[in-house]
Amino acid sequence: MSDGDLSVIAKNLRKTFRRDTGETVEALADVSLDVRRGALTALVGPDGAGKTTLLRLACGLIVPDGGNLQVIGVDIAKEPQHVQDRIGYMPQKFGLSEDLSVQENLDLYADLHGVTQPQRDETYPRLFEMTQLGRFKERPAGKLSGGMKQKLGLACTLVRAPELLLLDEPTVGVDPLSRRELWEIVFKLVKEDGLSVIVATSYLDEAERCEHAVLMHAGKILDQGPPAEITAKANGCCFMVSTPDGMPARSLQARLFAQPGIVDAVPEAGRVRIVRKPDQNGKPLELDEARLDIESVAPRFEDAFMMLFAAVVDDAERQMHAGQPSDHHNGDETVVQVHDLLRKFGDFTAVDHVSFSVRKGEVYGLLGPNGAGKSTTFRMLCGLLPASGGTLMVAGADLLTAGAKARERLGYVAQKFSLYGQLSVDENLEFFASAYGLRGRHRKDRIAALKSQFELDQFSRLPSGQLPGGFKQRLALAAALLHEPDILFLDEATSGADPLARRQFWGRITALSEQGVTIIVTTHFMEEAEYCDRIIILDAGRNLAEGTPVEIRAHAGTHGEAAATMEEAFIAIVEKERHKKMEAAA
Repeated sequence: MSDGDLSVIAKNLRKTFRRDTGETVEALADVSLDVRRGALTALVGPDGAGKTTLLRLACGLIVPDGGNLQVIGVDIAKEPQHVQDRIGYMPQKFGLSEDLSVQENLDLYADLHGVTQPQRDETYPRLFEMTQLGRFKERPAGKLSGGMKQKLGLACTLVRAPELLLLDEPTVGVDPLSRRELWEIVFKLVKEDGLSVIVATSYLDEAERCEHAVLMHAGKILDQGPPAEITAKANGCCFMVSTPDGMPARSLQARLFAQPGIVDAVPEAGRVRIVRKPDQNGKPLELDEARLDIESVAPRFEDAFMMLFAAVVDDAERQMHAGQPSDHHNGDETVVQVHDLLRKFGDFTAVDHVSFSVRKGEVYGLLGPNGAGKSTTFRMLCGLLPASGGTLMVAGADLLTAGAKARERLGYVAQKFSLYGQLSVDENLEFFASAYGLRGRHRKDRIAALKSQFELDQFSRLPSGQLPGGFKQRLALAAALLHEPDILFLDEATSGADPLARRQFWGRITALSEQGVTIIVTTHFMEEAEYCDRIIILDAGRNLAEGTPVEIRAHAGTHGEAAATMEEAFIAIVEKERHKKMEAAA
C-alpha cells in the first residue's frame, strides 16, 4: 500500500508527560501504525493506553517527543495548522455552548472555520437529516438529551466537510438507541463519502464493526489488523458455563475470574461466558472440587482482546477485587419499596406512576434511554429530589417525611467523578469521613481499610483529579463506602471504563452484595445489566418491562438458535412501546 493510500502514518512515536508529583508517565512508547484512507479504524485499550494522546498528536494539539507523524500527507509537527484546517476532531468533552440553540451552535462552528453561506446551504440540510436534529433547531443545546448532544457535537465537527474525522469515545454515557444512531451516521459517512475515520472506544462491540482495530496498552500496540483476524486468535478457548443451583451468575463469574487458568469471565443470559488459556483447553473445569458443565462457543472480538491483554498484565493486577465473596445468604427482606411514584416538573411528567421493590443484598438495575426518567427516579431514591406523589420507602424510612434519616444509610457513586480534584486521595477520604460523622479510631481504621482494599496507598498524596480513570472510580467507591451503607447507588459508575476495569469493579460489587449490601444501578452498558438480579426498563417515565436478565432477553425472541443480546432486547422493548404510542396517536 502506497503512502497516498494512507491518511495517517506514524513511525516510532514517543510522548511523555510529567505529573505534579514529578513522576514521568510514558503515554506513547515507540508506536508505529498506518491508517488507510476511506476506512473506519478503532483504537481500543484500557485507561492510560495512549488512545487520546495519539488522537491529540494527530490533530496537532500536542507535539511528539520523538518519531514522525504524517496526517493526510502532511508532517503534523511542521504544519499543524494546515492539517487542522482539513480534519475534524471531536474530543470526549466537546465544547457545545449550552445556552445557544442547535442552529446557533452549528453557525458558531461554521463561523470559526470560515464556512461560506453557499457551503452552509449545501451542508446543513444533510447534517440535520443524518442527525435527525432538524425539528430541534431552536432548542438550547443544554436541554438536549445526552445522545442528542453527541449528535450535535458530531454535526459541528462535520460542518466543514473534513478529510479525516477523529472521534474520542463518542458514545460514552449514551444509551443503546442513541449509540446505534451515532454509528449509523459514521457508517454512512465512510460508505457514501469515503471519509477516513479514527475512533477511540471502550466498547469492544464497536471496534468489532470497524475495518481495522488497533489494540493498545500502556502506550504500546499489542496487536492490529482486521477484527476478524484478531478474533480468530481466541478460537477453541471460549465456553459457556452453567451456574450451580442457587448461585447467581455474577457470583460464579467472580469466582471463575479469579482462577489462574481463566483469562476472562462475564455473566450472560443466566450463565457465565469464559475464555480459558490455551493450555487449559480439554481439562475439566471445577469449582470447590465440583465439576462444572461447560459448552464450547464461537469467539468474539472481546474474547481475543482479553487474551491479548492477559498476556501483558500479571494475574495480581488483573484480579484486583475488593473483598472475597462470602457465605452470607440474603433473605427476602424488602429494603426499597416504590409504589405509584410520580414526579412532575410543571406540566411535564418525568416519572409516571412507577412501582417496584428491591430486596436486601439484591443488585437491581434501572435502565432506559436518555430522557426515560431513570435519573429522576434515581435521584428520588437517593433523597436528592422530592416525589410529586406515590410512596417511597428506603431503608425503612419514608423519604417523603424522613429523607435525612434514610440518607444516613445510603452510599452514592455518581457518573461523573464527583470528588475534589485538587485534594489528594487522603484529603478526599478525610473530608468525606468527616461529612459522614466518622470520628477517632473508627475513622482512621475505615480510611486505612478502604485504601488497602482498593489499592490506593500508592496514590495517597496525588491530587485525585490526576488519578488514572480506573483509580478515580475506586476512590469514588471507597468514599461512598466509608460509613458502611446498607444501600449503594451507582449512577453510570463505569461509564467510559475499559473491560478490565469493569470486571474488577463488578467483582467488588458482587462481594458487597454477598455481604448483604443492596445495590441499585443505572447503566447504558447493556452487558453490564447481566450482573443484576432484576432489571426495570423505563421510557417516557413509564415501566415497560421488569424481570431477570433472562426474562428481559425473552422479550426480543431469538435469532436462530442464539438468544438475543441484552442490547437487542433493550432496543426491541423500547421501540415496540414507541411504535404502539405512534399507532395510538395516529
